[in-house]
Amino acid sequence: MVVVHRAFGFRFVIYTSDHDPAHVHITGPGQAKINLLGPDGEPEVVLSIGIKRQEMRRLFAEVVARRDEFLVEWGRIHGRPD
Repeated sequence: MVVVHRAFGFRFVIYTSDHDPAHVHITGPGQAKINLLGPDGEPEVVLSIGIKRQEMRRLFAEVVARRDEFLVEWGRIHGRPD
């Protein structure tokens, strides 16, 4: 597990033994999973448990803003560029 970012009391994590597609897990008071490249090429929320809607919007905006950085980290962690 690699923490690639921290914001708003949450950790943005990429697991070293995880699967495609490229995504981040968000953990803190609740959890979420966001694919970095959804069907339209933009990030998409896959799962959100225990995170209020307003907080999830803020976390999603953070992923959108840092998506390219997270994709580089995904490629580095998994030994391939994405």
